[in-house]
Amino acid sequence: MTELKRTPLYEVYKEYGGKTIDFGGWELPVQFSSIKEEHEAVRTKAGLFDVSHMGEVEVKGSDSLNYLQKMLTNDISKIKNGGAQYNAMCYENGGTVDDLLVYKIEDDHYLLVVNASNIDKDYKWLEEHLEGDVSIDNLSEKMALLALQGPLADKVLQKLVDDININEIGFFKFQQEVTVNGKNALVSRTGYTGEDGFEIYCDSSDAVELWKAILQAGEEEGVVPCGLGARDTLRFEATLVLYGQELSPEISPLEAGIGFAVKLNKEADFIGKEALKKQKEAGAARKSVGIEMIDRGIPRHGYPVYKGEELIGEVTSGTQSPSLKKNIGLVLIKSEYTGLESEVEIEIRGKRLKAKVVPTPFYKREK
Repeated sequence: MTELKRTPLYEVYKEYGGKTIDFGGWELPVQFSSIKEEHEAVRTKAGLFDVSHMGEVEVKGSDSLNYLQKMLTNDISKIKNGGAQYNAMCYENGGTVDDLLVYKIEDDHYLLVVNASNIDKDYKWLEEHLEGDVSIDNLSEKMALLALQGPLADKVLQKLVDDININEIGFFKFQQEVTVNGKNALVSRTGYTGEDGFEIYCDSSDAVELWKAILQAGEEEGVVPCGLGARDTLRFEATLVLYGQELSPEISPLEAGIGFAVKLNKEADFIGKEALKKQKEAGAARKSVGIEMIDRGIPRHGYPVYKGEELIGEVTSGTQSPSLKKNIGLVLIKSEYTGLESEVEIEIRGKRLKAKVVPTPFYKREK
């Protein structure tokens, strides 16, 4: 049996009541108090997540831009220094290697933030396609990542930051060399919960101290430590995709509904461009859409979806939404059945239960 990987915060989970599970080879907290409480805290106050399992790959060199334009689907030339961009990395057939964030530190210097379960695979893929003056470095083990999410995140983080006004960091922007509770960090504002929030990238050795300092600073505001359970229900309500569910080597970014990150008209050719172009021109045979259960039952990942006797796809994510108090799901199904209000059936424990196609995102915060 392979040993589970742990983040630098593993030792403090118990202190805060964390219950851990195996998540893609990592021993991570699924919850500290309860998924519903943690979910509610992020929607109304703020919650703190340990996402140090995520991977960070540094890309440097005079040919970095051309290289990333080849490797990724979005237009890297549009990112300004101090800006972040959501991206996909594809195989030649249009299937997805990973979805990731790109931070532009300066010309010829980028940081890629990749999914934990894909770190080794992504690094190998990037390495195999290296060309020109480019070097890549896997910084994942040296870096820790904390995410403070929720409407009060800025107020709480500001208590620990003296050198800048935290609200100077705009959405999908970041700032380096920010002193957070005396520690040096890169602070960004991207979020994976549908709420406002900040990501704090720091040295692994500073993670425990920052975790404790943030929770202490946010005590008055009701900030709570949060696990993977709430992270999943929050991202799902905001219809943010999860690799391994909405995206995979068999599912393209266009099918998964992240076509906004695929720039088929950018000058540079990228890996998978031809396949994705054909898919777009012909119209993707499958599409990811939101559903709401009509009958009683909770749709879960992998459950089959039917129209009459025809198997038309499957559920990629589903839950009982803590915010909406409804049983909802994301399904990848044949495109001809994806019209709003179309009825389909989800097979749950051997029974076919009625559901209907509804608009997404399921949840959108008030600005």
